[in-house]
Amino acid sequence: MRHHPTQQHAVRTVAGPLPVSSVRGPVLAHEHLVLDIDRTGHRAAVLDTGHLPAVTAELAALRGEFGLGLVIELTCRGMGRDPRALARIAEESGVAVVAATGWYYEPFHPREIGTAHIEELTATLVREINDGIGSTGVRPGVIGEIGSHGEEPTEPERRVLLAAAHAALATGLSVATHAQLGRGGRAQLDLLTGTGLEPHRISIGHQDLLNDPATHRDIAASGAYVAFDTVGKENYQRDEVRLRLLLALLEAGHADRVLLSCDISRHGYLESEGGQGYGHLFRTFLPQARAAGVDEDLIDLMTRRNPLRFLTGTDPDTGAGTDTGTAPEEI
Repeated sequence: MRHHPTQQHAVRTVAGPLPVSSVRGPVLAHEHLVLDIDRTGHRAAVLDTGHLPAVTAELAALRGEFGLGLVIELTCRGMGRDPRALARIAEESGVAVVAATGWYYEPFHPREIGTAHIEELTATLVREINDGIGSTGVRPGVIGEIGSHGEEPTEPERRVLLAAAHAALATGLSVATHAQLGRGGRAQLDLLTGTGLEPHRISIGHQDLLNDPATHRDIAASGAYVAFDTVGKENYQRDEVRLRLLLALLEAGHADRVLLSCDISRHGYLESEGGQGYGHLFRTFLPQARAAGVDEDLIDLMTRRNPLRFLTGTDPDTGAGTDTGTAPEEI
């Protein structure tokens, strides 16, 4: 039996439902505003309450300069998620924020994963999606970032991926993955879609770290989203390579499958600390894409219509369901 997640005409944000048609500016498809994934004691991979003013100021500036309309915040269980802080950032910056649920890849799994059955993990996610995160009343609007590392997920990662898919089918939310260094995305996709989850409700993460245009085309052709979501992280991949990979995917006719973001996951990436900041996509990378021939309609497609369609299963401008996405567009 084929499942069809409920299509939505509103994005579920930390402040409540937001009509998809009201998001007129760009969306950052994979970010972290508050997190703690420090395992060294150096506190580098942290964005805590002390960083809230800097994070809020950056988002407010991007709203003023580029019309930033929404941030998909993919900090999930075991990653230092703080829904109250997200609500505060959203209110003070004027930028809507979507909170997440799920589990990251195995080295960051909390004890609750253990030997828990897929059904138990699914129930945990469904309960949080339906009832809210703890006592905060904040309900997640996306499942992610669901992680794996290596070409194939480990056994615990496999359980988490399957639980994410079952929870997506039960609630109508979409699933965003973490594919470590871009590897294993096809295996993630096969596992998720094997449950009946439609590929257009799946985003395969960190594909800009994988220098493999054939894999990008394969994932996009399946109907899933290809996330180029670490833009500006030059220590992992040069933006010059990211742009070449993006242009190849656009030229192959898959502009309607692209998601873009910066994945700010350390306080050192903040502008206030000399980093590239959340605005690197808009201030540096997209101007380079324009110079390479990418027009404004394609920019809008990749930065607004695609992420909204990923979240809701509906076209933000027409409200129509999108089982297969929009028609391919080329540069």
